[in-house]
Amino acid sequence: MTERFDVILKSGTVVNQDGEGVRDIGIAHGRIAEIGSLSHASAAETIDCKGLHILPGVMDTQVHFREPGLTHKEDLETGSRGAVLGGVTAVFEMPNTAPLTVTEADFAAKVKAGRHRMHCDFAFFIGGTRDNVQELPQLERAPGCAGVKVFIGSSTGALLVEDDDSLRRIFQVIRRRAAFHAEDEYRLNDRKPLRVEGDARSHPVWRDETAALVATQRLVKLAHETGKRIHVLHISTKQEIEFLRDHKDVASCEATPHHLTLAAPECYERLGTLAQMNPPVRSADHRAGIWRGVAQGIVDVLGSDHAPHTLEEKGKTYPASPSGMTGVQTLVPVMLDHVNAGRLSLARFVDLTSAGPARLFNIACKGRIAAGYDADLTIVDLKRSETITNDWIVSRAGWTPYDGLRVTGWPVGTFVRGRRVMWQGELVMPSQGEPVRFLETLMP
Repeated sequence: MTERFDVILKSGTVVNQDGEGVRDIGIAHGRIAEIGSLSHASAAETIDCKGLHILPGVMDTQVHFREPGLTHKEDLETGSRGAVLGGVTAVFEMPNTAPLTVTEADFAAKVKAGRHRMHCDFAFFIGGTRDNVQELPQLERAPGCAGVKVFIGSSTGALLVEDDDSLRRIFQVIRRRAAFHAEDEYRLNDRKPLRVEGDARSHPVWRDETAALVATQRLVKLAHETGKRIHVLHISTKQEIEFLRDHKDVASCEATPHHLTLAAPECYERLGTLAQMNPPVRSADHRAGIWRGVAQGIVDVLGSDHAPHTLEEKGKTYPASPSGMTGVQTLVPVMLDHVNAGRLSLARFVDLTSAGPARLFNIACKGRIAAGYDADLTIVDLKRSETITNDWIVSRAGWTPYDGLRVTGWPVGTFVRGRRVMWQGELVMPSQGEPVRFLETLMP
């Protein structure tokens, strides 16, 4: 066993699938080389982590970094900078860009644009449409592809496949787990008259819980019919949680920090359109239902749904205002505050942000602190109290719905493939992000 490492992390409390305990971690050639007592080993750099918790690298499996075409809001560099400053080591980015990421050429261009420009590792979803159905089996297996993403309810951008016949054609050709924005477009159109101009509180009235539940039920039916796997993004209702409990054979699901933290009507009265998201933040009983889904293991992963818009855009009168908020930089501190408040354990947080994504998406060599795995690590101070502010947010949007929120638990270090990218709030390494590798895309 090697006794010479590139980096040794000393005396941190390592949190992993086998529990937590004070251990050293030896890193060599970008990977974890050894775990245990390394007091007699040497390294080019030794970092004292006493009093800190070392977690498997946090993966945010739903972000919108707006490149290409909408880079006045965000781009791959600024979005990933916020990610690593917030303790996130890898992101899955969405296809509702301009142009849409729906062709082999546009997908390859995004991968090229991200490599060694993004600060964290990355994967991109390919958008599923009526027009690219026949290409999806090839596109979903491209290196760096997280899978197919389909909007069955309209949101930001032009991606929309709302009818069952078109969805069935997509289901029939894909082989990997596909991700869905699940709101029923037909119901959304019928309920548009319920929007009240200038009153964002009407947003969850228009895009009600039935729109979300009906869409999720349709997707599960199609998944059973075709024998395919689905991933329902940003669960927003207690009814979806109860329904998905009985359909875990085909369906996984994601919860977001904002649906676990904010509640209507208070968030709309305080934040106005800054709280406007699709699907909407709903009443406290729905928030409690999603927390129950976390506690019962129904929720598989956390994703921020980082979807930035400028303050000028968000300042438009509802419903002309766009839906979306920043989130990738605040995911870790907001959720660690929930850990400290006793709403979930640190082990469950790790499962939702590293082991869960690795399990669902068949990620190679990420998601655990284990010898031979990529040295992706999120180092946190569970006792550190900080106030989240707009000034801390590096997104081009420049704001967060959590401005002024005091939290306990803070990311202090981000390692991506053995490189210390962030330490104590500062970027300390040039961007060297690489595509995430998936077991289902390793073979030609």
